[in-house]
Amino acid sequence: MIRALLALVMLITTALPGTKARAQEEVVLGLSQNRVRITANFDGSEILIFGAIKRESPITDTPLDVIVTLAGPSTPVTVHKKDRRLGVWVNTDSVEVQTAPSFYTVASTAPLTDILRQTEDLRHSISVPRAIRSVGSASETADPADYTRALIRIRENQGVYQSLEGGVTLDQQTLFRTSISMPSNLTEGSYDTRVFLLREGHVVSRFDTVIDVTKVGLERWLYMMSRQQPFIYGLLSLTIAILAGWLASALFRAIRSS
Repeated sequence: MIRALLALVMLITTALPGTKARAQEEVVLGLSQNRVRITANFDGSEILIFGAIKRESPITDTPLDVIVTLAGPSTPVTVHKKDRRLGVWVNTDSVEVQTAPSFYTVASTAPLTDILRQTEDLRHSISVPRAIRSVGSASETADPADYTRALIRIRENQGVYQSLEGGVTLDQQTLFRTSISMPSNLTEGSYDTRVFLLREGHVVSRFDTVIDVTKVGLERWLYMMSRQQPFIYGLLSLTIAILAGWLASALFRAIRSS
């Protein structure tokens, strides 16, 4: 009797609206590398993200889409507006963005507007504008959204924000892959990697992992010195600058006298 009641309760719970059932598709992910080392001659890296879709049931007629995001450490950002005053360019208005990723790439099998509903974008913060948290930001202007768009435009020009629509290849609704280029000016830290499976604009499964970006060798030594011993780091930088100037001057004089 007790077992029958328990079975009935489980059946009713499963049938209730909003109850989470086991996902019919899940992501099995692979990375070409899960750690990026920044050395003195580091000029960027390319990450290959690939995987497969594991299913609990046969492939349906409604196709899947895949979105991959890679986000660097987030920090607050102050965006200034420059204006010409008395012949000099000066900062006027400014907006304090609550947090923005230092690097962000979103790659997808098709344009986001075609495969991602706005409610899902709001929930998971997938697109570049949603990845920047500007709600409640302190500002000195009437339209802080313009500054957020300006920040996105600047970082897109720098290559640290990328939207790769059509950059994910999905074969036979099972195997997917994409390649993401990471520039040389990376910020050290953990880079969150997310893979979303979507059907008719809704996220049906999600997988999260992390790529570690660390400085090594001379880069690591200089970085730690700048944080732990800033005075010595400043003296060392000044000494190197003086020596470089002296060597350049000596070389120039030698060329002129020859």
